[in-house]
Amino acid sequence: MALEPWRTGTVIRIEDETYNTKRYFIKVNELETFNFKAGQFVTLDLPIHEQINKRWRSYSIASWPENSNVFELLVVLMKEGAGTNYLFNEIKTGSELSFRGPQGIFTLPPIIDKDLFFICTGTGIAPFRSMLNYIQLHNISHKNLYLIFGCRTKKDLLYYEEMKLLETKMHNLIYMPTLSREGWDGEKGFTGYVHSLYEEICKKNNEACEDLNNLKPASFYLCGWKAMIDDARKKITELGYDRKSIHLELYGQ
Repeated sequence: MALEPWRTGTVIRIEDETYNTKRYFIKVNELETFNFKAGQFVTLDLPIHEQINKRWRSYSIASWPENSNVFELLVVLMKEGAGTNYLFNEIKTGSELSFRGPQGIFTLPPIIDKDLFFICTGTGIAPFRSMLNYIQLHNISHKNLYLIFGCRTKKDLLYYEEMKLLETKMHNLIYMPTLSREGWDGEKGFTGYVHSLYEEICKKNNEACEDLNNLKPASFYLCGWKAMIDDARKKITELGYDRKSIHLELYGQ
């Protein structure tokens, strides 16, 4: 498949999502509609290094396809990250960004005929926000959808109110935010890491199975930091699921 050409986008709006995370709304002026699949990403070419391959930073598209030429990126500030520091300190409303995309195969299956586990940490929630809103907007038939989102504290929660509202609108969507370093003070949510949540669900779903071939069908989509993904891959296969049931998107710089 041929690579998409480099294009120029104009930042038309910037919003603070949390104390260290911003939402960038980018308009592709040369196109009437920016077509992409929910879950895909774009690569930005930022003037932060002389070597071209060290200027590229990839971000999942946090918005969903809706016949528009505007898309949204969700970016967390990394103290030592040249790319995020440039975006936070230099990019303003009206700034132009060079980007290529859409790219990637981290997308929904053609038919959702089994449970989907969307397991994420931090800004790894971005592609799942895109997927879930796309499913809801197009009334796509689906089984259970588990959005399991892990972060440290309540101030790190991303799209929290939006996901709570979406859960009330979507049949079989189960939103499970979990905090590893703070309690909830009566609000809805879980404590601990993401792994215990999907492990408990899968064990409950499969407790009546007599052999591994009778596991309840499921696919696992993982997006976030490498440590979480490595642990999840190991734990999911230990539950009896084949590696082919695991789809992942790594977050790095």
